[in-house]
This record gives sequence, structure tokens and C-alpha cells, in this order.
Amino acid sequence: MAKQITSRVSWVGKIDWELTKFHGDELSTHRGSSYNSYLIRDKKVALIDTVWQPYDREFVTRLAQEINLSDIDYIIMNHNEIDHSGALPELMRHIPDTPIYCTKKGEAIIRGHYHQDWNFVNVKTGDTLDLGDTKLTFIEANMLHWPDTMFTYMSGENILFSNDGFGQHYATESLFNDAVCMAEVMQEAEKYYANILNTYSMLVTKKIQQILSMNLPIDMICPSHGVIWKDNPTQIVEKYLQWADAYQEDQVTIAYDTMWQSTRQMAQAIADGIRQVSPTTTVKLFNVAIEDKNDVLTQIFQSRAVLIGSPTINNGISFAVAGLLEMMHGMKLKKKKAAAFGSYGWSGECVKEINERLAAAGLEVINDGLKMLWVPDEPALAQCVEYGREIARQL
Repeated sequence: MAKQITSRVSWVGKIDWELTKFHGDELSTHRGSSYNSYLIRDKKVALIDTVWQPYDREFVTRLAQEINLSDIDYIIMNHNEIDHSGALPELMRHIPDTPIYCTKKGEAIIRGHYHQDWNFVNVKTGDTLDLGDTKLTFIEANMLHWPDTMFTYMSGENILFSNDGFGQHYATESLFNDAVCMAEVMQEAEKYYANILNTYSMLVTKKIQQILSMNLPIDMICPSHGVIWKDNPTQIVEKYLQWADAYQEDQVTIAYDTMWQSTRQMAQAIADGIRQVSPTTTVKLFNVAIEDKNDVLTQIFQSRAVLIGSPTINNGISFAVAGLLEMMHGMKLKKKKAAAFGSYGWSGECVKEINERLAAAGLEVINDGLKMLWVPDEPALAQCVEYGREIARQL
């Protein structure tokens, strides 16, 4: 069912309560998501984005109940990942000649996905589309987070349609941010930023500064996932500027895997040492073989230091820790300190390998690390506590 946003704009998207994984298995979505599509009715009619491919027929059927499809004058595709463009082929079966406004790279991606020669109109920053009493202005947002991404600003209603920017994977029928639990929304927004957009933080800052320099009045921000920012919409813009600026809180995250509990005991003793020297610092421990990896990465994003621990397995590190380090590498974290620890039985390569991967991921490795032979006894655990104290002093 369509939902009215303003007298001219309706939400015509899809709420996905069942979604638990996104991008294959790359991102967890504990609170579901939404695929937000927007219908603008002025003297001319424009549709902004579609929905994910599994819901294409449902989307087109419901859209046809809202408006005669042949009355749609323009389709605006802000970004063409399949969760946004997936219903496009089904829609174009009904209105094949309708012009599709997108960036040049957006056209290439649509052609690459669907292999159709539709009526593409390429736009760039500053180009406009007159709808009658309102006007759309296009703003390229390359690599936020795909090369084709753009934002669309609607004058007259003062709405920024931001696609993946400022979004969250959050399912709600309430639509607006003033009608939901803001603590949950901000938690999901930060998780979204940390896991998807942080690697492009420099571009995030530049794009926000560019939009601010355009002096566009913004009464509402309508992303393509999650809630619409209606109440104090610039709060999420301010958060993005904070998150993009090598964000950190007074927190240390300790992430580890363990085979026979030796590495876990080390992690707990190290945490005790940090707390003894710096009792106001938040210290969080996660067994990465058990915990959700995206939630752990969000905690690492929040932290000023991260400690990674693993047993030595086959002259290397555990699968779970290796995967976490690979994802950290892709995040391009800035200005974070790091250290390694681990247990071993005979070869003991774990700490060296973790240090190498931490350095390759752009973190500042602050010491050579700590490794323990077999199961740590009381003197060994005392050494772990002292290791934690020393890390706290270095921080």
C-alpha cells in the first residue's frame, strides 16, 4: 500500500521483515530492511528507484493500483544495485519507452545487469528535470557506495532522495524517524555506515560539503533503506560527518577465537589489565567464531584500539579471525591502534600473522604482541594482565 509523504510524494516501496542477510552473507540485518521507492505526482510524474528483484511483480502490481503505469513520465534510478533496480525489467515490460534518468555509469550497470536497450538519459551534477511546480536536481555521488550512485533533490518539497546514503537496514511500517525507536535506528545507521560506507569516508565528507555549499533547503531526507528523516533531518548528516572523521570513542574492542579456551583466558586477563589502568574506558570482548561479524566490526569502528587474538592453527590463524581481519582491511579504518595475542602448542605463528594483517589494514600496531604456550597458568595470566596494563598506558 502506498503511503503519503507530502501532497505530491508517495512511498511505494516494500518492507522486508524477513531479511536476515544482505549482500549474500556479507551483512547481517537483524531488524529486516525496506526498499524505498518514491512516486512524485506533479504536472509530470516521476518514479524514483524500484525494489529488490524477488518482489518485482508485487511492486509493479501495487504500483499499478496507485497509478496508471502509462502515466509515469520519468524513471529516476539513483543507484542500480539489484536491491534498487531489481523490479526495473518487470516495470519496463509495461512501459518500455519510458525514459530512465541515471548517470552514465548507471546506464552501463543497468545494461550489464539486464541486457536491455531502454531509453536512457544520462545526467550529471547540476542537471535538472522540470516536473511542473517542482524541479529535480541531480547530484552525482560516485562511490557512495557504487560508481553509479547519485542523489536527487526535489525543490518545492525540499526533499533529498539519497538512495543508500543516510539509510539503515530497518523494517518499520511507521516510515518516519519521529515514529520509531531512535536508539535502534541510530544503531542500525552506524552499523550500515561502518560496514558499507566507512571505506569511502573521504568521499562522504567531500560530498556532504558539496551539498551544503549548494545551500539547498532540506526538510526531509528520503533514503532507499529504512526510515525517512523528517524530524531534524540534518542530525544524520551531522552523524555522517562525525563517522567519516576517523571516528572513535573511549573504547577498546578485544576480538578473538579460541580452540580449548586458552586464547579466551588470555583475552579476559588482558581486559582486566586495561580496566585496572583505565577504569573509564569501555572494554568489550567478542568471540568472533560465535558473535555476528558485522556487529563486531561496528564495535571496532567505534573503538580507538582493537586487540585481535587467535590460537595458532596449521601454522596460521583461525578461519574466523582471518575473515574478520580481511573485512577490517576493506573498511580502511583510520587512526586506530592495534595489538595481537594468541596461544600455541608448537609453532606459534599466530601473533606475527595477525600483526602483519593489522598493519596491512592501516592500523597502528603498538607492540610485538603476546603469545602463550599451551594453557596459561597463574603466572602466564598475570603476564596477560600486565600486557593489558601496558596497552592502557600506551593509549
